Amino acid sequence: MNLKEEVNKRRTFAIISHPDAGKTTITEQLLLYSGAIRQAGTVKGKKTGKFAKSDWMAIEQQRGISVTSSVMQVDYDGYQVNIVDTPGHEDFSEDTYRTLMAVDAAVMVIDSAKGIEPQTKRLFEVVSHRGIPIFTFMNKLDRDGREPMELISELEEVLGIDAYAMNWPMGMGKTYQGNYDLFNNRLELTHPEENEGNDYLPLNEEGQVEGEYTVKQSVWYEEAIDNAQLLREAGNAFDEDAIRQGKLTPVFFGSALTGFGVQTFLDAFVDFAPSPQAMKTAEGEQVDPLSPDLTGFIFKIQANMDPRHRDRIAFVRICSGEFEEGMDVKIARTDKKIKLNNTTRFMADSREHATAAVAGDIIGLYDTGNFQIGDSIYSGKAKVTFPELPQFTPEIFMKVSPKNVMKQKSFHKGIQQLVEEGAIQLYKTWHTDEYILGAVGQLQFEVFQYRLANEYNSEVTMQSLGSKIARWIRPDQLDPSMSSSRNLLCKDRFDQPVFLFENQFAENWFQQKYPEVQLDSLL
Repeated sequence: MNLKEEVNKRRTFAIISHPDAGKTTITEQLLLYSGAIRQAGTVKGKKTGKFAKSDWMAIEQQRGISVTSSVMQVDYDGYQVNIVDTPGHEDFSEDTYRTLMAVDAAVMVIDSAKGIEPQTKRLFEVVSHRGIPIFTFMNKLDRDGREPMELISELEEVLGIDAYAMNWPMGMGKTYQGNYDLFNNRLELTHPEENEGNDYLPLNEEGQVEGEYTVKQSVWYEEAIDNAQLLREAGNAFDEDAIRQGKLTPVFFGSALTGFGVQTFLDAFVDFAPSPQAMKTAEGEQVDPLSPDLTGFIFKIQANMDPRHRDRIAFVRICSGEFEEGMDVKIARTDKKIKLNNTTRFMADSREHATAAVAGDIIGLYDTGNFQIGDSIYSGKAKVTFPELPQFTPEIFMKVSPKNVMKQKSFHKGIQQLVEEGAIQLYKTWHTDEYILGAVGQLQFEVFQYRLANEYNSEVTMQSLGSKIARWIRPDQLDPSMSSSRNLLCKDRFDQPVFLFENQFAENWFQQKYPEVQLDSLL
């Protein structure tokens, strides 16, 4: 294997959006055009049974939402494309934020009828902070939506990034004729049967189609020519360096539901998205992706991807070097040496044995409890540790207990394994060891309860404790008598002491009473 050639073929990206913008649907179309699947599924496939490939978890198929990141690896036009479909719902932001640390580019899907929505803005800020390229797909042009120029302006003003329109829609909804492709100098047509069977028509030097075609009779064609002229004169120039630095986003219009415009987008993406770049270590050094030593980090842990085996998979982003089956690596946190066997590459819920991988790839390691989210692995003599991944402090809390005390074993096993995935936090009351769960959003509890029942056969009772403020305290400063009804003393899953304050007033009162005590929002 030529390491440089293989790394240069890699394109690893995450798809981000607000819920219902069409993120999972466009993922399906990308898989379809890569030849990975024969028929695109749909997030709304409850009645038909035709579900999105990336929504592999049963609750995702029932609820019609994505609740966990999924990884899909496909070959397209000579490139190895690693697609990560992330949850759009804000209750699962922590999973999404961590995933964004493991990619080299991002695709932002925007509902053309709604424009920039709050969750899109938050996720964009994370991507922008990393300075990675962002490609924008304005979706749902098969429905009536906002004016394209208004969408471009909002993109630049709200997100603070320059935009370059790669193509421009001719109409929308029922009048959608296709796209005026500025970059490829052609028309892409939604109704080729009305235009002598042509999917594409070339443009001449004046930016017009030569010959007699039905599309030329459309008012939308004439309007697109005018808009294209305006964009060429007053819009941003195409700048490949600015794209790679995350300062300019190429904008594409289309419909993920019908698949229109997706292949044009994908062709441009593999051309202009970067191959794996150098990764910064916790010490501020750069790890070259072409370095022969294998390095990587665990950005996700998922239990029960194969319900038949109750397995647990650690997702690894390879940052440098070449993976070979059976090789030895060390875990930086524990200095423990492990042999990399039973490794997999992904297609959402389906997997195949991985015998080789290089920087940019995402592989799964069968885990018996060795790994934690954020762990770094390395094969060389020098220890390599990548920066810690984002953590969110829980905001709402629930007491949880098994309905059937005879099933304590499966209850405790389920709690332990699902908590290790990082979407929900576990605490125990200091004196009685009652379980308390903490999460960012209510939906996380619903998913947790569902998975306990269906994956571990453990039905539970959950009692809301409402909103709390979690603050950690150093063990040497702790006096258990500090605990009260307004600041409940607990221990986290690593047995570190933490107070759950009723509100900000209770925390302020505590600080005034114990001014020498240091409280931390994260351990």
